[in-house]
Amino acid sequence: MAIGDLRSLSALENSASTARVLNLRRVHANFSDDPAYSKSPFFYNSTLNRSLIVKHRLRANERSEFVAARNVATKLIIPINENDLKHGAHYVFVGQKNFEQMLSGSIDKDVSELRRDLETLSALDAIPTLDPFLLREQLQRNGIKPAGCYFQITDADVQRMLFFAENEIGDLVRLAVGGEGTAEQAGVMTKKLLSNRGAEQTEGLRMVLQMDHTQYREGIFCWKAFLYYKWQLMELLPKADKVIQEIAHVVPRGSPTYDEKAEISDMRDNISHSFAAAVKSVTATLAIYDNAYQMLTQKSDPKVFKDFLLSAPALFNTLGERLGAVEHLLSFWRFRVPEGKRSQLQANELIDIFGDFETSLEVKS
Repeated sequence: MAIGDLRSLSALENSASTARVLNLRRVHANFSDDPAYSKSPFFYNSTLNRSLIVKHRLRANERSEFVAARNVATKLIIPINENDLKHGAHYVFVGQKNFEQMLSGSIDKDVSELRRDLETLSALDAIPTLDPFLLREQLQRNGIKPAGCYFQITDADVQRMLFFAENEIGDLVRLAVGGEGTAEQAGVMTKKLLSNRGAEQTEGLRMVLQMDHTQYREGIFCWKAFLYYKWQLMELLPKADKVIQEIAHVVPRGSPTYDEKAEISDMRDNISHSFAAAVKSVTATLAIYDNAYQMLTQKSDPKVFKDFLLSAPALFNTLGERLGAVEHLLSFWRFRVPEGKRSQLQANELIDIFGDFETSLEVKS
């Protein structure tokens, strides 16, 4: 299958969210001269290592591509010309019917040569989002350890979260630079912190945190994770009440059976309770970060924050997966039921969607 619309490909590169898109083409452009990039590639196949990977909400005509029902798939986009998107791209969904054969044909490689890369794609498909923090932990669980340059927040999301992050680290900027610190200094420090080379550009913070260079690289990665997750939750929560209310009151089209009505009612309750539990869990985990950060900025105790950052990856699975489930419910519902429009979903469609939400929220029936 092919994509020929330059505008859609360019938009994917320039405005995509971190959780939705992994842009290996951009990583190549920024880090191809980094020895770690060549030593520890994301994909062994060079063509795949310049692809774009997208968490894609399936349209009705695309669901038949899969044996099992699903609403979101991992879409692998392979530019026809690695250096110029104007030529368009091929794409294939991970796990669709005849996936391995289609991928093999797209890049002219035998399936036997792609085994490790197929394992990587399978690991990507098993998580709800592509946020770099959850992604790194998922790959490491599967024995796959690409270089650190592959795990970055997109430029578009950095711009969107900049004001939030400036406010978050203002107290620490004052510790690092002395005196009162200024909004301008906070802005400069934040941009450096969130950049792809943040650990190299914020030596003053390394000294405040009393970390060696290896610890600091890991600490900055983990710190960016918590800034990202806090910002993401702040972005999602204002949308939540309305969507959950719509789900609670949606009426299926047509004439649903008694059993369908009962099933929809039970699923609504499960979704409401599990959604609230997911948000509560994320909020509680982020509070651990807040407490450690306050020990640094208000008690001048860098050890607590340092120890927290170095142990933080253990929390990424919970945060990433639950926030991913929250984002999936909110965005997919809005995709199927645009704001301000009445739902046109029939009972079987609602049951399918609600079942997907239950699974992503890990509802135990």
